[in-house]
Amino acid sequence: MSAPRPSTDLAAPTRLILANHRRLLGRDLIPGDAADPVRDLFEAPFVMLSALGPFGSDHIFNYANRTALVAFETSWDDLIGRPSSESAEPVHREERRRLLDEVGRHGFIEDYSGIRISRKGRRFRILRATVFNLLDDTGTYAGQAATFADWELL
Repeated sequence: MSAPRPSTDLAAPTRLILANHRRLLGRDLIPGDAADPVRDLFEAPFVMLSALGPFGSDHIFNYANRTALVAFETSWDDLIGRPSSESAEPVHREERRRLLDEVGRHGFIEDYSGIRISRKGRRFRILRATVFNLLDDTGTYAGQAATFADWELL
């Protein structure tokens, strides 16, 4: 499935994701000297998702790169604005909630694996995901982001 780049301005979510990844993990998600970080993150060969909302709430998706849209078999318009809990089947949502709570308390987690579901209903396992908190410019919790390069259909 081809996922066109949305007409939405992606500069703000891209800055938020890249700055927090670097702050928490001590490394750049894409090269720090990238000429066009918005394009580079959107076109990256790994999944990148973010969702915003208060700590402990069901966050709302606000960013997905092209690889994420392909993995979740969806479009920008179908994903953005939806609760992030919809990325997991109901039976896997409690495990997902525990993960997000742990990330919320500790800042990030690496090497996470779990079951997700595409918009078309296909189940897949994400492997070696990094999930991290997003803090705004004032240091206030804004949401969380996840990135992974490996997944397998079940």
